[in-house]
Amino acid sequence: MKNISKITCSRSDQPGIKLMLIFLRRHVFTRRMRMIGVCTASLGSLGLMRFFGLAWSWSIAVALGIYIGTGGWTFLRIIFKTALRDLLGLSVLIQVKYKLYWHRKAKSNVPKIFQDVVRRHPEKVAFIYEATDEKWTFRHLDEYSNAVANFFYQQGFRVGDVIAIFMESRPEFVGFWLGMAKVGIEAALINFNLRLDSLTYCVKTSGAKAIIFGGELSTAISEVNGTLGKNMVKFCSGDFKTELVPPGTKHLDPLLAKASTSPTAQVPAKGLDEQLSRRQVVCQDRLFYIYTSGTTGMPKAAIVVHSRYYRIAAFGYYAYRMTPNDIIYNCLPLYHSAGNIMGAGQCVIHGLTVVIRKKFSASRFWDDCVKYKCTIIQYIGEICRYLLNQPVREAEKHHQVRLAIGNGLRPTIWEDFTQRFQIKQIGEFYGATECNCSIANLDGKVGACGFNSRILPNVYPIRLVKVNEDTMELIRKENGLCITCRPGEPGLLVGRINQEDPLRRFDGYVNENATNKKIAYNVFQKGDQAYLSGDVLVMDELGYMYFKDRSGDTFRWRGENVSTTEVEGILSHILSKTDVAVYGVEVPGVEGKAGMAAIADPEAKLNPNVLYLEMQKVLPPYARPIFLRLLPQVDTTGTFKIQKTRLQRESYNPHQTSDRLYFLDVKLGKYLPVDECVFERIQAGKVSL
Repeated sequence: MKNISKITCSRSDQPGIKLMLIFLRRHVFTRRMRMIGVCTASLGSLGLMRFFGLAWSWSIAVALGIYIGTGGWTFLRIIFKTALRDLLGLSVLIQVKYKLYWHRKAKSNVPKIFQDVVRRHPEKVAFIYEATDEKWTFRHLDEYSNAVANFFYQQGFRVGDVIAIFMESRPEFVGFWLGMAKVGIEAALINFNLRLDSLTYCVKTSGAKAIIFGGELSTAISEVNGTLGKNMVKFCSGDFKTELVPPGTKHLDPLLAKASTSPTAQVPAKGLDEQLSRRQVVCQDRLFYIYTSGTTGMPKAAIVVHSRYYRIAAFGYYAYRMTPNDIIYNCLPLYHSAGNIMGAGQCVIHGLTVVIRKKFSASRFWDDCVKYKCTIIQYIGEICRYLLNQPVREAEKHHQVRLAIGNGLRPTIWEDFTQRFQIKQIGEFYGATECNCSIANLDGKVGACGFNSRILPNVYPIRLVKVNEDTMELIRKENGLCITCRPGEPGLLVGRINQEDPLRRFDGYVNENATNKKIAYNVFQKGDQAYLSGDVLVMDELGYMYFKDRSGDTFRWRGENVSTTEVEGILSHILSKTDVAVYGVEVPGVEGKAGMAAIADPEAKLNPNVLYLEMQKVLPPYARPIFLRLLPQVDTTGTFKIQKTRLQRESYNPHQTSDRLYFLDVKLGKYLPVDECVFERIQAGKVSL
């Protein structure tokens, strides 16, 4: 307590630090009072034993027994094992909170933070595009984004307008949303795997007035041109082929080449109305939308404000001790928060060089890392497994990578991955784009996706609370509050909401109903609000947290969140409204859950491979079911909702059902029957999925 007081006094000129330390001191005091109670009882017993004339040795033994019996020893053990970890976590929290405080005070935003980076080293390489070996300096990225800002402003787009971006990963992707942000235009980052109804839905729900698409996706845009609406303005970047793009599409590249590269503030406004429309964009304003699959329905547009972008990038930077000299290898799609914020964000916010690869390649991964002298790599669980499945190659022994950062690395391959590729640190973390309860593994604890302090749990107000795992409804005490899980008990991860705190706020989705479904009331105390992550985790006695399951109607496969409701709707439409249940099933040795579809086929007429041909037209590869189950009818509840509990339990095991079962052989491009022999081969990992 004395040390904390000294720090507070010496740094009283920095309100962010002062507030944080006062908050910390309050919780240290609360925890200390509990320990004082234990110690008082122990010392009291010591005095009482001496009063009755017992020897000192016996008195001390009794007092020690009381101390240990009342939990004192357990707490001391926890302090001893977690103090350094917690101090590191606290220092990261304070740094990010302090930085956010000053950015808010200065009414800053992401483009302004980027301008500071450009001023420091304009000629440093910002992006390297692996596909062409093209290098973008910070000056180039700044001028390109200025051209984007000036062009779209001159086209009449204003603060709060939305433009969708639908293209594969390359430096221009960042240049587009960054440039739009300079004049307050919001970007909707569309998954480039989407097609037809899903693509149309995502573009329309964002409220986009225009769409920028890559030339490589011209056919996909042409397929939905009629449903996007006649007022949708379309711009094509990259390879422009008149015969493929929809009529009226403008080729964006030559238009940007003619636009001014001067900062937008230097472009004169036409009149008073124009000047007023250029209001200052601040940290609380929307930057862009990232789509995330919800538990029901189509993908939801999660709102990313400027402060959230900074927060995610800053936590990664400070938590894993990155430096401006690091070079990040980023093969994750830029429509995802992992690729665009945790990865590219280190370039935009902190001035690191980022290597952008259009598409992940297991065979070229380490060659690229050696070629570009990368020191940090990004992963999702699947990437780590793919790399381990590759034959040993010379490049994996000569890279300079010291840190692998991402999520989904299974405990079963964690140590194999670090040992084979000689990675010094795994930066595993948990956190959805929109959540306010992100956690991180700071000390390399195998299998953990993060932690929360057992010593000062209220410094970062997140909890695991008990839920009915079948319905995912919160279980409450008699007073109406939620029940906090004890170590070892699985529970739903929740985070207390405070809209005035950039670290605790929940910005939600474009759809207000979707936002409301993610908020619970009276969780920690009466009258509060908390964000519901939708994921079940388990915490051990030291506060390390381990991912247990993704609840609801969403599962993760190939690094993507798959909405079962969306897939059900599409399959049902293909099959003329046939009842379909889609769910994820676990496969030994495989990350995530493989999709499985149970389809009502009472007359046994369905041909799985004819269905697969239709699936290829409307579903992205990761959303196509790996397993099929054809059965007389699908279980439903009394309210005609699909019941999946039994289906998930029986999975694709032919010992559990006489229904026809199939698995998708991706190499052959067709479904094959699952019999007992095939089932055993899948379980043994001898079948590639």
